[in-house]
Parts: sequence; C-alpha cells; structure tokens
Amino acid sequence: MFQRLKEKWHLSWPRFILVFSTFALGGSLCGYLGRMVMGLSGLEKNVLYYILYIILVTLFWPFCVITISIPMGQFPFFRNYLRRMWGRMVKKGRESGLRHEGSENQLQTTNHKHRTTLAIFASGAGSNAQKLMEKFTNHPFIQVGLVVCNKPGAGVIDIASHHQVPVLLIEKERFFRGDGYVEELQRQKIDFIVLAGFLWKIPEALIRAYPHKIINIHPALLPNYGGKGMYGMRVHEAVLAAGETQSGITIHYVNEHFDEGEPIFQATCPITPQDTPESLAQKVHALEHRHFPEVVEKLLSEV
Repeated sequence: MFQRLKEKWHLSWPRFILVFSTFALGGSLCGYLGRMVMGLSGLEKNVLYYILYIILVTLFWPFCVITISIPMGQFPFFRNYLRRMWGRMVKKGRESGLRHEGSENQLQTTNHKHRTTLAIFASGAGSNAQKLMEKFTNHPFIQVGLVVCNKPGAGVIDIASHHQVPVLLIEKERFFRGDGYVEELQRQKIDFIVLAGFLWKIPEALIRAYPHKIINIHPALLPNYGGKGMYGMRVHEAVLAAGETQSGITIHYVNEHFDEGEPIFQATCPITPQDTPESLAQKVHALEHRHFPEVVEKLLSEV
C-alpha cells in the first residue's frame, strides 16, 4: 500500500514519510479538536452527538493538516492536494447537477477532461523533448503545442518539425528584461511548461504568469549537484568526483532559483567504480526517457 501511495504522489521515501506523518498528525489534531468542542456542547453521546462530531472533524481536517504541514515542510504538497480534492468535489457536484437536469450532452461535455497544451523549452539535441512528443501524440487530454528554443540550429528544432510542432526561437533581451514571451505563450494557449534541457534561468515574469505550472528535469538527485552552472556533463563529473555510489534524476517545480523548486519525483541508478561521466550520462538518460513522460502525464491527470 505504501509503495503504491509513494508512486501515486511521485515522492521519495523521506518525503513520503513526512507527508504520511503529516496526514497522521493532522488527523489526530482534528479528532482532538472535535472531541473538545463536543465536550463543551454538553450533549450526551447519542446518534446526534456522533453525527455532529463527524461533521466537525470533516470541517476541521483541512485546516489541521495544512497547519501541521508548515512545520513539517510539506505545505506545497498539501496546498496542491487540498486544491485538487476541492476541484474534484466541485466537478462531482456539477456532474450531479447536470444529471439532475437530465442533460446528457452537458454531462458528456463535463466528463470530457480539459485538453492541456504543453510548451516544451529545450536548448539542445532534444531527446527528452522527443520522448514527450511521442508520448502525447494523439493523447486524449494532453498535446504539445509549442517548442521554445534559445539556440538556432539545435537538434530539438528538427524533432519539432518532424512532429509538426511549431517552434518559437527566443532571444535573451526580451526573455530576461522584457515580458518573458508571456504574451506569445498565452496567444498559443499554453497551459503548462515543461523544461527539457533548457539552460536559461526562467524569469520571474514567466513564473508569475504560470504559477506551479512549470516543471524541470535535473540529471542528479537534488538538492545535491544543482544550482547555477550544474548541467549536462558537469553534473556527472561532479557526482563521480565526490565518490557517490548512486545518482539519478529529479523532476521538480520551477521557482525563481536554480533547481530549488518543490520536488515531484526522483529515480536512482547505481554508480560502479568503472563508470565514467559518459557512462553515467547514459544511465541517467535512460531514467529520463523512462520516467519523464509518465510523470508529466500523471501530474496533468491530477490537475
């Protein structure tokens, strides 16, 4: 059961333990508050008492877990968890209302998941971008609508052309000191941004326009071996120089700092004494190609 929950939430084991502990402590707290309030009510423990107690615990629970999540360092996870839960409740309520009205056409429209349009940001050969495009070709609710590249002649441009995906070539001045191409992305109806080997830092204008809707994949186990200048072969060289016995990938949300956004998913690979930066890069690429499209799909299916 724990393994399935860990995979569903895309958490490492240390984060899963913190999240699970937050659920447990939050549940205990709301139960304690419910008993305390019912004790002050003076009601006898009859059917009405337990009905009111259940209602109180249900109302207290979101506030309790979000409060406990702050000192546990898991506030972003529970903020998004409660947001998704509320969204599902609203959706079910709307579907119930449509069924009550007996409108089959409206019900089918409601049940049809919103089609999410991705923009893939890439700077190089584009192997991860290619895997994403292959995954989401003819996908029922995800499509790649744009490739954004900062290097004319990069391999990802040919890949985008092969998949008939439009390409937006960007220049540094407008990206960092202008509008971050937000207007262009909105004109293309982009809902979500995936960084797949994009080497420029994301400007604040873009982060504000797409809050919690930009993710990145990093070729190491963050928070180690991240930050400015840590990309590509430099990462693998640093990992081997430090004598690590394993490396891997981290998929994370993007904030205003290099590689410091909330982690979403990690996968590991062993390092042997015979490994070189090149052989380690191959192992990490295999993890990226295997997991990145699946994690993006899973993440967007829960939005």
